[in-house]
Amino acid sequence: MAVSAKIERFISQSSWIRKMFEDGIRLKAKYGAGKVYDFTLGNPNVEPPPEFHRLLREIAAKDIPGKHAYMPNAGYVETRRSVAEFTGREHNLPLTENHVVMTCGAGGALNVILKTLLDPGDEVVIPKPYFVEYQFYVDNHSGITRLVDTGKDFSLDLDRMREAITDKTKVILINSPNNPTGKVYDQAAIDGLASLLMEKQKTYGMEIYLVSDEPYSQIVYDGVIVPSVLRAYKNSIIATSHSKNISIPGERIGHIAVHPDLSGVEKVMEGLILSNRILGYVNAPALMQRIVAGLQGFVVNVDEYRRKRDMMCQGLSSMGYRFEEPKGAFYLFPKSPIEDDVAFVRILQKSNVLTVPGTGFGGPGHFRIAYCVDDATIINSMNGFAEAMKDIC
Repeated sequence: MAVSAKIERFISQSSWIRKMFEDGIRLKAKYGAGKVYDFTLGNPNVEPPPEFHRLLREIAAKDIPGKHAYMPNAGYVETRRSVAEFTGREHNLPLTENHVVMTCGAGGALNVILKTLLDPGDEVVIPKPYFVEYQFYVDNHSGITRLVDTGKDFSLDLDRMREAITDKTKVILINSPNNPTGKVYDQAAIDGLASLLMEKQKTYGMEIYLVSDEPYSQIVYDGVIVPSVLRAYKNSIIATSHSKNISIPGERIGHIAVHPDLSGVEKVMEGLILSNRILGYVNAPALMQRIVAGLQGFVVNVDEYRRKRDMMCQGLSSMGYRFEEPKGAFYLFPKSPIEDDVAFVRILQKSNVLTVPGTGFGGPGHFRIAYCVDDATIINSMNGFAEAMKDIC
């Protein structure tokens, strides 16, 4: 066998997103890009803020000694200080550069966190639907994933969370705004989860860490505010990136922010910095670190995504599709009109409409639409969505 048995198994379970994306490449080659309506990949299509381009030109042209050299594994002090100051204001906490590690995106951040916290056999509780790579990340570091159902509207079900937490639980991993549902967990949910974790820590006499994956925290609609996990619970850690808020996913720049009163914070920070190195990331990209230091608080034009959401929701609702309107991120997670979501996605594909089955996200009976696409894709796809509804009637 050319690969390990585990990787052989993972290949068979691997991301539906990439499978459908690759189908899109094939269909575009056959029919032309303008006749294929691809909603598979959460690849931001709103341009970065003008300040990004200005700083990119400015820093690239500047004569900086060691501009592309190694730096401390945690990242440049001035970048971490900028991130800490902004994050501290956002969460009303006294964060310093000593509570921040710059990472290769949010995916890098999550792997660094899990590497630092997990012993073999430790459990990570994850509400579902969930981002497809989480289980692979947990396995990377010898953990065990425990998936927990959410409510019908994708809200946290604290009773089910309570049942899932045991003396083997080390991490609760949440994602709000959520990929694939666009759900934003409200203040009551975060406060309730924090109370539950404090209770369980006392019961089991050990730390349980709340890790919040927040790359979409600044892409929210209708006046919604993403509650602060750092304010709610001291054993909390944020993993995030600039992939979505300033539309630079290919640059792989993110960070970890740790509550300043987290249990054993100094040792945890040492572990995060070491893990950043030994996982092979070494450090976050030097040029991007210098740029994002000056972009804290900047965000793309979120109204563009809100407008695309509304176009998508209004069009699909008029055809009889049912869904929870997303309050953040740029994903819609409608119910499949038939029980088999994989089969329905294949029906859509007959009309060159590409979506992703909810099964791949732990949400069978739904399908995901990434509406971070040009307006023409949304408008021209509507006939295909309508045809799919007719096919099953």
